[in-house]
Amino acid sequence: MADHKGEIDGLFVLTLSCPDRRGIVANVAQFLTSNACNIVESAQFGDPADGNFFMRVCFRAEGKIRDAEAFDQAFQGIAAEYGMTATFTRVGDRPRVLIMVSRFGHCLNDLLFRWRIGALAMDIPAVISNHRDFEELVGSYDLPFVHLPVTKETKAEQEEKLLDLIDEKQIDIVVLARYMQVLSPEVCRRLPGRVINIHHSFLPSFKGARPYHQAHGRGVKLIGATAHYVTEDLDEGPIIEQDVERVDHAMSGDDFVSIGRDVECAVLARALKWHLERRVLVSGSRTVVFR
Repeated sequence: MADHKGEIDGLFVLTLSCPDRRGIVANVAQFLTSNACNIVESAQFGDPADGNFFMRVCFRAEGKIRDAEAFDQAFQGIAAEYGMTATFTRVGDRPRVLIMVSRFGHCLNDLLFRWRIGALAMDIPAVISNHRDFEELVGSYDLPFVHLPVTKETKAEQEEKLLDLIDEKQIDIVVLARYMQVLSPEVCRRLPGRVINIHHSFLPSFKGARPYHQAHGRGVKLIGATAHYVTEDLDEGPIIEQDVERVDHAMSGDDFVSIGRDVECAVLARALKWHLERRVLVSGSRTVVFR
């Protein structure tokens, strides 16, 4: 994996959201300046639809404060004044990502490769699957593989094991890389904003098995994929990223599947990268993504 330690030394990211009003940007900039911080990147958005304000600032700390918790503490006065939800994160702190997969391995394979070459700044404490199809692939990356087979009778028990492993491994984010089991409402409630899923964008059309072949049979002209946060509402969580590819009548159902897999890999990788870089802020049923 690539080593960019020199580039990220002293770098932090501040993300915040609050009701929009005058002076937010000025006060944030003044806070950082007074604490000997140099702003490297800044983006903000005031949403006219609901009156909320969102901001992401990447900065280099060059003064006495060099710790995320210390920044949090020092910023509390401003956060309270503006009613902010604010988080400071050190860029060098790599999120711990748990990947889950079933029997379609294209997204898993893509994420593992991007991780190995340093394109995704994360640690992978384990890969979980309800099948053993990709145990050898995961082992080739020297990563732990956890087999949790799921049946109707064992689903609740296996989900408890999943939650225990998330706690034990101190997992920050779970990625469903074509994991074909629906997470229970209890799991969704216990992991808000911490589970990312990928699926084709035909929904609510072409549900069930072989969706790309169903789409081929209906003469679909666009194939797409959606990455979103998981909520109790199946496949309806806040969308992080989407993309499409054009298809035509000369292509087969298998061609549709191949193109769809490529789109799914790219969309999931972008969504995860933006999440890892703290570029995604949830706003109700939507997201603000500072790309």
